[in-house]
Amino acid sequence: MITTRRELIKAGAGSLIVASALGPSITFGMMPMHHKSRMLPPSKKPRVVIVGGGWAGVTTAKHLKKKLRDRVEVVLIEKRKIFMSCPVSNVWLGGLVEMDFLMHDFQTPASKYGYTFVNATVTEINRHKRRVYTNQGYVDYDYIVLAPGIRYNYEAWFGKDREMARICATSFPSAFIPGAEHVALKRKIENFEEGTFVLVVPPPPHRCPPAPYERAAMIARVFKKNGVRGKLIILDPKKEIKPKGKGFKSAYEQLYKGLIEYVPNARIKEVDPIKKVIKTTAGDFRFDDGNLNPPHQAGDLVWLTGLVNPKTGWCDVDPLTLQSKKDPRVFVAGDSASVKGFPKSGDMAHNHSQNMLVNALVAIISGKDPYSAVRAPTNTCYSMVNGDPKEAIVINVLYDIDLKKKAPKKKKVNVDNKRSKALATATFEWAKALYRDMFS
Repeated sequence: MITTRRELIKAGAGSLIVASALGPSITFGMMPMHHKSRMLPPSKKPRVVIVGGGWAGVTTAKHLKKKLRDRVEVVLIEKRKIFMSCPVSNVWLGGLVEMDFLMHDFQTPASKYGYTFVNATVTEINRHKRRVYTNQGYVDYDYIVLAPGIRYNYEAWFGKDREMARICATSFPSAFIPGAEHVALKRKIENFEEGTFVLVVPPPPHRCPPAPYERAAMIARVFKKNGVRGKLIILDPKKEIKPKGKGFKSAYEQLYKGLIEYVPNARIKEVDPIKKVIKTTAGDFRFDDGNLNPPHQAGDLVWLTGLVNPKTGWCDVDPLTLQSKKDPRVFVAGDSASVKGFPKSGDMAHNHSQNMLVNALVAIISGKDPYSAVRAPTNTCYSMVNGDPKEAIVINVLYDIDLKKKAPKKKKVNVDNKRSKALATATFEWAKALYRDMFS
């Protein structure tokens, strides 16, 4: 079982940049030099290279190979040696599961379904040559799927002041990118004894909209258990908790009264990680420790391709096929893609990769119409709000396909804000089911 930061870093030693592989990805990070030797021989069949081994990348690799079998070569490139899930990590922060529950290996599904897993760090993507360069060599592609997740935009807080961004990322890790940040945050939570602990909700769109509010409940659960003399302040740029606002509000008031203070309309104006002061549109807040979450953007690797919309920080894609609007040979899966109405979540990454991207790519390779092949995804998000006993709330969104407008549309939204043990059980069953689909 991997439980310490040292063990996590050891597990990620295959990357030349441990901080980038396991910790915060700051927008001004250095990239390692790439090797110019060919890593894989030329392919006699269409080759699809997938960059990023998160929920979207692993799902795409498995289901694409499973559907086309020997008609396609699939290569998955990931810099980490081991998979750690961001979904359910809040539950781990709250002490309700062991880290083993979040960890999986990349080799098992690659071997079972016949795709190639390459543990390497991507350093350049040349769309003109259709070539991916890594620290171990380069590989050519016919189609490429970019699934790097997110990066943190500390420049929104600190401009070009790299030192302040480094101090903030190091002292108050965000832990929205799985790895050593989570270990550091967990230790902060468990060792906090008294004072003010602040949790900054990033502005939308950000990874997993309910995640900050679930995290707040799990942190409060630990504080309550440990008898902490203090409070947790949630600074939210929105006017109210969304989604599942009633469920979270009820949990805060009934389970953690006096421990949680929720502050709406608190848009960040200035962050000083040294003096420990945050200035917002709702007032100034001093804190003793915290979980500071800057705005999110598409992952670093998408920026390497020049396909990110600089006005939004996300990649514009066809809303049904997930092809880049600038390059039809490039598909963007998971959180880096911008599709109206789609939240950035693990379940959505898994669903739209399997039902939309993979089906569209199979159709294209087979010489068929991709739009008639895509299927509507769903999105389910459970949030644990109590640990004694385990209780959760849930939201489920069903989508439909509008072929005339060539876009998805919401069909039905189901929300259960009444926390229950049954929904907590369903949380773990949901996670196990998706883990089985991706890794076994």
